Amino acid sequence: MDVNAGGTGQGWAGAAGGVLAALAIGLSAYAAHGIDDAHARAGVQTASLYAFGHGVALAALARAAVRRLGAAALAVLLLGTVLFCGSVAGGALLGWPTRLAPVGGSLMMLGWLLWAADAVRR
Repeated sequence: MDVNAGGTGQGWAGAAGGVLAALAIGLSAYAAHGIDDAHARAGVQTASLYAFGHGVALAALARAAVRRLGAAALAVLLLGTVLFCGSVAGGALLGWPTRLAPVGGSLMMLGWLLWAADAVRR
């Protein structure tokens, strides 16, 4: 079932992907130039890497998500990325607990599996 008039894809996912990628570049620059602690720098760089990769993926895949399962996959990917990267970066920069990182990572894996299932069904 096509959930988008004209099959135009998920604009929200493309926009969110662009924002994630932009934030990742800023976080990565901050990690490289503004964080002295090696452990904190590594955490922020990890968060940046995952945010950038998933941001690019969301932006690239948004137009292909023309069915509910594909849209759900992208939503789960976005939520997982925000939870994982937010938890890791928050832990490194602010000392927050990182207990949401495994939930976010699991959601990212689930999102990719949902995307694969939608691809098989197309």
